[in-house]
Amino acid sequence: MDLTADQLKNYDGSDDNKPIYISIRGAVFDVSTGKSFYGPGGAYAVFSGREASRALAKMSKNEEDVSGDLDGLTEKEMGVLEDWEKKFRAKYPVVGRLVVS
Repeated sequence: MDLTADQLKNYDGSDDNKPIYISIRGAVFDVSTGKSFYGPGGAYAVFSGREASRALAKMSKNEEDVSGDLDGLTEKEMGVLEDWEKKFRAKYPVVGRLVVS
């Protein structure tokens, strides 16, 4: 399933009838089983329904870091992002990909 960023926003956990999705480097993961973390009020809810690569690489929950922009990241931060992506791939199913509209 291909999703644009605008479509991805619909899967932020605010609608109990929809799954919760997070995109990392364009891969869209269904993180619904981690609702306590990614659902409304959860510690990582800022990532839900969004492309979170930059924020994960920087270990940041700042709104301005929640994007797919990898420009200017250090080698260490890119390694951190790769580790996050491996963890997500091991724990959550990939349900689609983020596409540019």
